[in-house]
Amino acid sequence: MERLCLLSVHAHPDDEASKGAATVARYHAEGVRTVLVCCTGGEAGEILNPAMDRPEIKANLASVRRQELARATEIIGYDQVDLLGYRDSGMPGAECNAHPDCFAQAPLDEAVGRLVAVIRRERPQVLVTYADDHGGYEHPDHIRVHEITGPAFDAAGDPDAYPGAGEPWQPLKIYYSAWSAARMKALHAKFLELGLESPFSKERLNRAGMDDRITTKVDISGFHDVRRAALIAHATQIDPSSPFWFGLPPEIVAYPYDDYILARTLVEGPGREDDLFAGLRVPTGS
Repeated sequence: MERLCLLSVHAHPDDEASKGAATVARYHAEGVRTVLVCCTGGEAGEILNPAMDRPEIKANLASVRRQELARATEIIGYDQVDLLGYRDSGMPGAECNAHPDCFAQAPLDEAVGRLVAVIRRERPQVLVTYADDHGGYEHPDHIRVHEITGPAFDAAGDPDAYPGAGEPWQPLKIYYSAWSAARMKALHAKFLELGLESPFSKERLNRAGMDDRITTKVDISGFHDVRRAALIAHATQIDPSSPFWFGLPPEIVAYPYDDYILARTLVEGPGREDDLFAGLRVPTGS
């Protein structure tokens, strides 16, 4: 491989902070090129931090969220950020689901083509996206991210597909980011151990997860604080008093892994992995 490159596909500004931020930071520190595709501008997002719920913020939410994205991606260590150019579709059932410029309304072929162009330019071996099982979170944009990434994986290497989108390049692996039940249980146990009230209800802890599908556990030791800092950078979307995100002391590491599902691969590798680039690295001394 001439270089290693990891390309993450996310729906909105802040998704890159809540999902896999520490993984990206680790690979960036190792010298892997890290690229983010953010499909929408987050224009329809609610302001979830009371301190930011001000008229001037609401009036310029798209611009504010772009600024937040720039700060967060600098903290994480993304080398390149590409905006796919679609409007936020809003939550399921919202009026903005029907906006002609929103991601959910975009022709699938067009959206796939935009992602293909980025893949061919950046030449990643590994893509990270959202799973087919949405875990009860049926946001139209998250569903759309999943719908375009698989076809783009195939089309990027096909010389007959999207001939105007650059020289063909075939990625080799797709992973789904996963929030495991094991993570929730470890966090819950640590809250109780420290005598703190856990934000995880019994119902949530008993909810079926995707643990049986998880293939890859990336050790994020030394990088766990990156997600916290990146989340705080999204000041309109993250309440700094949230016990879910910030209830444990910052020095506490209850679960030192990011979990992934290897969804597709064109290379042989171990059944269980600790590296998104398993099977792709040149052995030392070769």
